[in-house]
Amino acid sequence: MMRGMQTLKALVLAGACVLGAAAPALAVQPDEVLADPALEERARVISKDLRCLVCRNESIDESNAQLARDLRILVRERLVAGDSNVQVVDFVVDRYGEYVLLRPRTSGTNILLYAAGPVMLLLALGMGFAYTRRRSQARSATERGLSAEEQARLSEILKE
Repeated sequence: MMRGMQTLKALVLAGACVLGAAAPALAVQPDEVLADPALEERARVISKDLRCLVCRNESIDESNAQLARDLRILVRERLVAGDSNVQVVDFVVDRYGEYVLLRPRTSGTNILLYAAGPVMLLLALGMGFAYTRRRSQARSATERGLSAEEQARLSEILKE
């Protein structure tokens, strides 16, 4: 009985370790956290949508890179200064470009990128439809019959 409890405890501990390792790690340092919980929550929301320029596909909230830390601090400074969430994001985008957004905006030239996939799919479907329609309407060689020259050659072969 005692051995079974130890095994159960070991399994629970191992499961907790696995689940803890699978949880997203946040790189926000204690000295970055704002005293106002509302401002801190806004900073976290903004940080989750900004890309770390060093790590590429990590948000600045998850990245341990120094540039990500600088961006987290910048976001918090702008919030303390009284900027709205949109103003903070616009400030960072003006400074670093739209690449800093994990979810790019659907406006301006980006609309071409969003529309290109569906447009290409429709174009391919249209071309496929036209091809199959043309193929089904084309007369096969047996339906056309033989030309006079071919008929003469066939007669000549059959006589031999």
